[in-house]
Amino acid sequence: MDASLEKIADPTLAEMGKNLKEAMKMLEDSQRRTEEENGKKLISGDIPGPLQGSGQDMVSILQLVQNLMHGDEDEEPQSPRIQNIGEQGHMALLGHSLGAYISTLDKEKLRKLTTRILSDTTLWLCRIFRYENGCAYFHEEEREGLAKICRLAIHSRYEDFVVDGFNVLYNKKPVIYLSAAARPGLGQYLCNQLGLPFPCLCRVPCNTMFGSQHQMDVAFLEKMIKDDIERGRLPLLLVANAGTAAVGHTDKIGRLKELCEQYGIWLHVEGVNLATLALGYVSSSVLAATKCDSMTMTPGPWLGLPAVPAVTLYKHDDPALTLVAGLTSNKPADKLRALPLWLSLQYLGLDGIVERIKHACQLSQRLQESLKKVNYIKILVEDELSSPVVVFRFFQELPDSDPVLKAVPVPTMTPSAVGRERHSCDALNRWLGEQLKQLVPASGLTVMDLEAEGTCVRFSPLMTAAVLGTRGEDVDQLVACIESKLPVLSSTLQLREEFKQEVEATAGLLYVDDPNWPGIGVVRYEHANDDKSSLKSDPEGEKIHAGLLKKLNELESDLTFKIGPEYKSMKSCLYVGMASEDMDVAELVETIAATAREIEENSRLLENMTEVVRKGIQEAQVELQKANEERLLEEGVLRQIPVVGSVLNWFSPVQALQKGRTFNLTAGSLESTEPIYVYKAQGAGVTPPPTPSGSRTKQRLPGQKPFKRSLRGSDALSETSSASHIEDLEKVERLSGGPEQITLEASSTEGHPGAPSPQHASQSEAFQKGAPHPEDDHPQMGKPGSRDLRLTQPVNSHL
Repeated sequence: MDASLEKIADPTLAEMGKNLKEAMKMLEDSQRRTEEENGKKLISGDIPGPLQGSGQDMVSILQLVQNLMHGDEDEEPQSPRIQNIGEQGHMALLGHSLGAYISTLDKEKLRKLTTRILSDTTLWLCRIFRYENGCAYFHEEEREGLAKICRLAIHSRYEDFVVDGFNVLYNKKPVIYLSAAARPGLGQYLCNQLGLPFPCLCRVPCNTMFGSQHQMDVAFLEKMIKDDIERGRLPLLLVANAGTAAVGHTDKIGRLKELCEQYGIWLHVEGVNLATLALGYVSSSVLAATKCDSMTMTPGPWLGLPAVPAVTLYKHDDPALTLVAGLTSNKPADKLRALPLWLSLQYLGLDGIVERIKHACQLSQRLQESLKKVNYIKILVEDELSSPVVVFRFFQELPDSDPVLKAVPVPTMTPSAVGRERHSCDALNRWLGEQLKQLVPASGLTVMDLEAEGTCVRFSPLMTAAVLGTRGEDVDQLVACIESKLPVLSSTLQLREEFKQEVEATAGLLYVDDPNWPGIGVVRYEHANDDKSSLKSDPEGEKIHAGLLKKLNELESDLTFKIGPEYKSMKSCLYVGMASEDMDVAELVETIAATAREIEENSRLLENMTEVVRKGIQEAQVELQKANEERLLEEGVLRQIPVVGSVLNWFSPVQALQKGRTFNLTAGSLESTEPIYVYKAQGAGVTPPPTPSGSRTKQRLPGQKPFKRSLRGSDALSETSSASHIEDLEKVERLSGGPEQITLEASSTEGHPGAPSPQHASQSEAFQKGAPHPEDDHPQMGKPGSRDLRLTQPVNSHL
């Protein structure tokens, strides 16, 4: 191409050909690069970003993991609890890494090593927790062990189950008995795992007459077993509790074991109290669990070991059935589940294991003994001193409601009368639990709702102490915090009824009964356009309540206020928080009503003023247009012509007043501006109405916060001073003839402008004593050379 261009003699054509060649080359290169980039996008478009390229280094990957674990620096932590991972925790974490490494060994070495780890861990656990000649199944899901035990029980009781399957179960339905105090969702989980219908579950009620309300009723259980046998069912398995999930109560395991042996039922025990089997002294009710057919334990939380599996210990002589049920496995990976626990138990030793469990039990006993001395704190597990779980709640009986509640029988009482006091205490206990969790995070408290007792606070150190590092000082701090919160709880509970009565007696306020609010009450301001029958949101009401919240927060009182939707509707309400015993409820309610009313009046005044101003402008435009038309008629047409009008105005000028319009905002009327130009002064117009004020004004001492009752001495002093002040005002009114007029006089003399003459001084003195003024009959007469100015206006006490 270059040679052919050189043969062209015309340099212009040669230059054009060269430029064309370069342009085509540029276009081809650009198209080639675009195709290459599109090809790369097609190849890597579906590959996630971290996997593209040749991989990332270890530092970047660990940094990503850290960001995912702890989040960004700007984000607040979701939970104050941070697990304390000690050296024993590092051993448990090391077990997972070693398990992955051990799995790479050859099959023979792997089989020997995993068998040794499984047999050692099983033997150690059975010896520590007094479960002789038992086998162990290690599982990640805590409920998985019970599901495997149910399979084993089915295979043991139904010999043809392997061959006929569920046809055998259809002819004779199995029955699994669960306590009413069992953890939620356990029965549904078992039915889903076993493929059984829900009628195979039987919930055994707890005691209602004698014993703990969280223990299984043994007599009723025996009656249910007999009824099931008569109906052709097969009682299969009973799940008992050695420490219920809610309050830590232990069933009568010894009596239940006798009942199960009588009817051939498999007895399975679970609960946090099984940890006390490792101690030297064990209660008889928990010790009976060593005779059961199986038990499930969670040594990870007990000993503060992270990522440690749960263990189900069981007794059975047929290895084939346990293999079919899934309790044993020949896979090395299943046996390696025990490796983290195998390492951790060796690191802790028997003394370390017993010390951690013993420390948790001592913490619960320490808290229980301390709470017995605290008023208004009710402990739910007082009868079981050996239980490592403490459940308590705040409860105070109101003196006014006790006779009524005790005199009226329970069946005839309305639900509101029965549950009013409980709902109030539930909200307060929920608030107390959340406050204690924030103040003492190492305590590991949980707030729970019980069917019979209501909202309670639970302290279970066996599940949290080893993880959070709870100490005895934390328990003492917890008791101190409870005692510090009791006065506020007690006063709030007592002031609720007074707050309700004050709100109901105040016009414009509506009391809202919200059982979930822990404060003294909820109130809603009913404005003029409020639709009481509607449950939808009210924009005008939300605006008023938002302004009310802002005004109340500006007072800097000890109360906390918030706004939100009503409990049963979407209307905005004002929520008043906890209060102390010196709270002046009447002043609080009056301030809320007056402030809300003022906000509503201001908003309506602004709306009315806007409408009045708009109409006034339109009216002024119409009047000004009429005035212009009248001026044209008066002056004539010739004066409107530019040249002729100037000549006529020069020979015969027109003296016309400047006519305009002024709008009086106070009176809401349109007035002429003629008095302004004529008299050079604007009229006073209509005097604005006085600003309404509350009928109850309180004089606050220096440093005293709003809504606080004053001391009795200060109240008496303020009342005495206010009474004497009123008496002085009455004397002045009688001397001056009443407070209807105020007279201001300004005088000047020829010789001394600033000093009045003796005659004028005597006149002023006489006037102050109530004598008639000598110039009242002749206001124009005066002393030569003096000037008297007298201005009289009505008194406005609010200005």
